[in-house]
Amino acid sequence: MSQNLEKELGPLASLVGTWEGMKGIDRAPSDEPKTLLQEKTSKYRERLQFEPTGRVDNHSQILYGLRYSTAAWRLDQPDPFHEELGYWLWDAENEQVMRCFMVPRGVTVIAGGTVQADATEFKLQAESGSNTYGICSNQFLDKEFKTVRYDLKINIHDHESFSYHEDTQLLIKNKKDIFHHTDENTLNKVSK
Repeated sequence: MSQNLEKELGPLASLVGTWEGMKGIDRAPSDEPKTLLQEKTSKYRERLQFEPTGRVDNHSQILYGLRYSTAAWRLDQPDPFHEELGYWLWDAENEQVMRCFMVPRGVTVIAGGTVQADATEFKLQAESGSNTYGICSNQFLDKEFKTVRYDLKINIHDHESFSYHEDTQLLIKNKKDIFHHTDENTLNKVSK
């Protein structure tokens, strides 16, 4: 990887390329209405692609980023149960990493956090109602399965593997307790 790319992308530089992981664990609400708050655990495989976008100028703010897409398949299913499209962005001057993404369920998230340029471990978060790092959902999800918070932890082990743990906190209609929908996986680079 070029030194210029490492400088431009800061802590995101190691993510450039295509990644696959076969050890994903998804803990989600049950599909059955009667047992909605019971956890359903599924193992999954995943493929992510990160491609540099180049420089993005927001007036005086300078960003560099990665365009990304991901899909995840339950180990016993041929079709993906989850997909995302979005961007990971690095604001070097303000030491901010941002992850902006959308899922085809009608949810968009902009998560962010303060991160050192050479960090190999960092956390991002978003909260419903925030004007900066926030969550926006369609009307059905906002009423039935409102996402109130999103937390993500990334660990970059080396230039060839990384892992994540994400916690999507849901307020399910007619339930008082928050449900923690979690996903975690370790991915290995399969191409640059």
